[in-house]
Amino acid sequence: MIIEVVDDEPATPVAPKVRRRPDPAPIDLAEEVRAQLAKAVPNARRERVERRLAEAAEHFEEDRFADAAKVLKKLVEEAPTVPAVRELYGLTLYRQEKWKLAAKELEAFRQISKSSDQLPVLADCYRALRQWALVEECWTEVREVSPSAEIVTEGRIVMAGSLADRERLVDAIRVLEQGWSFPKRPQIHHLRRAYALADLYERAGDLPKARQLFSRIRDVDPDFADVSSRLRSLR
Repeated sequence: MIIEVVDDEPATPVAPKVRRRPDPAPIDLAEEVRAQLAKAVPNARRERVERRLAEAAEHFEEDRFADAAKVLKKLVEEAPTVPAVRELYGLTLYRQEKWKLAAKELEAFRQISKSSDQLPVLADCYRALRQWALVEECWTEVREVSPSAEIVTEGRIVMAGSLADRERLVDAIRVLEQGWSFPKRPQIHHLRRAYALADLYERAGDLPKARQLFSRIRDVDPDFADVSSRLRSLR
């Protein structure tokens, strides 16, 4: 985790779409990141680099991606071996839809940190670049490492999407159906997987299954993405 949010209020639930916070809480760098900087940045520059990274993180949190990228581009030159810097720059470029540059930074983060946390995002960059073999490579690694249910689900969604991009709808559906059942207490990653699967059912012409799954999502969260309008269009 790159930042820690200092806030006495309870965290708001995760929403399908990132929402801008009107009154951002103060942002501190996580201890793990401070340790990374201590190893890689000389003492004389460390305080300034920490301050700039916290500033970039705040820009990112507030969806000011151009401002974040401007800061992070310079930080990558100053601290290229700090995983948090490469990670945040890669995520910022991803949000700017600069797929090739984002993939470069996220690959650097992957190599330096040996972390699989951002593999679904990296896979999505390769999907946008239509580099199908690299998408599958990322998905294979996610499955093997299985870092968390959320990350595996995101990787699964990207892999299915890459198959659907090539009109391989049957294969895409198979990826999302594997081991799937709608849980009694679904979390956000369950709803994302269900939505992706319902979308594929509709594209494949299986409207009853699409309708049923969109309905279950709506029953849990009527405001999830555009699920209500998708359901209306299927009537």
